[in-house]
Amino acid sequence: MSETWFAPIRAYCERTDATFWAEPANALSNAAFLAAAGAVLWREREGDRPDPFVRALAGLVAVVGLGSFLFHTLAVRWSLLADVIPIAAFIHAYFFLALRRFFGFGRAAALGLTLLFLGFGFGLEPALTAASGLDLDALSNGSIGYVPAILALLGVGTGLLLTTDARRGFHRRASGRALFIIAVLFGLSLTVRTLDRNLCASLPLGTHFLWHLLNAAVLYGLLMTALGARWDRFR
Repeated sequence: MSETWFAPIRAYCERTDATFWAEPANALSNAAFLAAAGAVLWREREGDRPDPFVRALAGLVAVVGLGSFLFHTLAVRWSLLADVIPIAAFIHAYFFLALRRFFGFGRAAALGLTLLFLGFGFGLEPALTAASGLDLDALSNGSIGYVPAILALLGVGTGLLLTTDARRGFHRRASGRALFIIAVLFGLSLTVRTLDRNLCASLPLGTHFLWHLLNAAVLYGLLMTALGARWDRFR
């Protein structure tokens, strides 16, 4: 079992051996997540009311960066979990927050829908793979697992635009537009993540470090959208 957990992983172009600093660009670009978390916390302090949920998610963004740093330096199976688990936690925590803050769902309803979203996320890739007969995880370099997240962004953004009510205390239409822009940025970040392996011959550095930089901007945008919605509600 220990050999399995410590089995080396070479997932991206930049890594050519098993040493700690074999992926300097991929490892150091995780500083963008720490910068995004710090910027959100700095902006959150400007508000009249503290926002504990955004603070917690900003902390989770920092954990995403640290976990990804571990994976891109140690590059073993257990460090892969340190990379993917915080990302999954952020996706589902933000989905819960969006249902509560943008649509006013109660805790029980938001939790139930978040659990349904979790099940959808687990089931989508196997269903698409079975239907297509292709190994979509390998073909997409693992990016297929993030498709539910981008669908959720588009779905929540559409819902905000379609249910805009002038009587609401915050700008739902502006939030919806922001989520659409963030979804486009996230789509771009998924594209560079997917292309990494295909470009190894022509671009040995790879493109995965761009995924970190763009994704840090995505997470910053998501938290600022949620923070702005709360500020507008109490104006």
